[in-house]
Amino acid sequence: MSGSAIIQPVILAGGSGTRLWPASRRAHPKQLLALAGENTLLQETVLRLRALDGVPGAGPRVAEPAVVTNEEYRFVVAAQLQEVGVTAPRIILEPVGRNTAPALTLAAVALPDSEDDPILLVLPSDHLIKDLAAFLAAVDEGVQHAEAGLVVTFGITPDRPETGYGYIMAGEPVAGAPTARVLVSFTEKPGIETAQRYLDSGDYLWNSGMFMVKRSVWLTTLDRCQAEIVASCRAAVAVTKTDGVFTRVGGAEFGSCPAVSIDYAVMEQLGSPKVPGPSAGAQAVVIPLDAGWSDVGAWASLWEVLAHDEAGNACCGDVVLENSRSTLVHADSRLVALLGVDDLVVVETADAVLVASKERTQDLKTLVALVQERDESLTTYHRQVHRPWGRFDSIHKGERFHVKHIVVSPGASLSLQLHRHRAEHWVVVRGVAEVTCGDETFRLVEDESTYVPLGMPHRLVNPGPEPLEIIEVQSGDYLGEDDIVRLEDSYGRVEG
Repeated sequence: MSGSAIIQPVILAGGSGTRLWPASRRAHPKQLLALAGENTLLQETVLRLRALDGVPGAGPRVAEPAVVTNEEYRFVVAAQLQEVGVTAPRIILEPVGRNTAPALTLAAVALPDSEDDPILLVLPSDHLIKDLAAFLAAVDEGVQHAEAGLVVTFGITPDRPETGYGYIMAGEPVAGAPTARVLVSFTEKPGIETAQRYLDSGDYLWNSGMFMVKRSVWLTTLDRCQAEIVASCRAAVAVTKTDGVFTRVGGAEFGSCPAVSIDYAVMEQLGSPKVPGPSAGAQAVVIPLDAGWSDVGAWASLWEVLAHDEAGNACCGDVVLENSRSTLVHADSRLVALLGVDDLVVVETADAVLVASKERTQDLKTLVALVQERDESLTTYHRQVHRPWGRFDSIHKGERFHVKHIVVSPGASLSLQLHRHRAEHWVVVRGVAEVTCGDETFRLVEDESTYVPLGMPHRLVNPGPEPLEIIEVQSGDYLGEDDIVRLEDSYGRVEG
């Protein structure tokens, strides 16, 4: 790697798909889940970047990542970044989702001005890469092309005629480069016969969604291809407000952006003569990547990259199998036992269980739509819900009552709030609670309790060094999470 290069990672973490339901849900999607180890997919993305520094002084400086996400995920994203040592994260909040081209442009415009022209390394937050050395080698090669003013994308070496991915046609090898080839064209998801033809030709790669490009080159190129995106992002950043580690941009300004992917906005045009380049020759190159990559686009995709037992089973959690083969079992909260089944996907969470043919997991969207018609909350929230102050688990709910297990992080506090439709009883089961109820403030220790009447302003604080756990029993005629009137809040929240 060139010692003068500065790599600025940009991690795109705003997606909210349900292709991995019931583990992934709209309010807590797959990039925030630990699907293949102890760390979440977002955390694994960050940790891969640590290795890019290599030997001190021998390679480019890698800046702390800029993460583009949304308001709903901001606190979980910040907490997960801190857990892996990103102590001063730069988190850019999209007011509304506008696909990957506006997200990257927002980051490029929002980054602090400097004399350096950093190389943006654009990474989705929800991919798995098993071969770190191969990934680092590909990025290492990408630096030289990005420094030369080219747009670099990474194409996954295909091992089957996959119809669920877009394809990149690779042209002639780039002179003097280890593996890079001229980018000829992008093709959307093909049919099975076309996919087989692509595989047989050896000239097509899967589109990974990972890119490298100088900041100035990206903005100049996009200004030629999609000038409206650049204008909208500049206008949005011009009214930026900083809230701790969060960067908030203008909602109306960013909302005027066309919703378009990096592929459509730029890469498809660079792979054709539509856009005249700044110089003769290739404007974009593709670097083949064979690194055990997966976008974890379906449960079957996760099965492919996880370790298998002798019978081809991949298991996460508390699982017992007997006479079962080629099956994925993901157990979240209890023992899952399978007997005499093959080629299944079984996913257990605290409030839902999925049993599916492994061959049909690409069609999960239809099933999720049916679940949503029955109970929208089951596709939106998990039973355990994360909050900036900690989390709560809905233990049991019935007519006029709701029981929760609440965990408040050390030093954290809930908002000063009141409820118009419910009263609450709190019992401390671990730690020390500082309670404000009306004009009183007092402390409770383990096995002590208090009552918060309907309409009474109240606040719960954990003043101690350990997590505070309480059992909350709500009672009333309406128990929805939107029955919260916030009077003061440390986290800038306005409503429930």
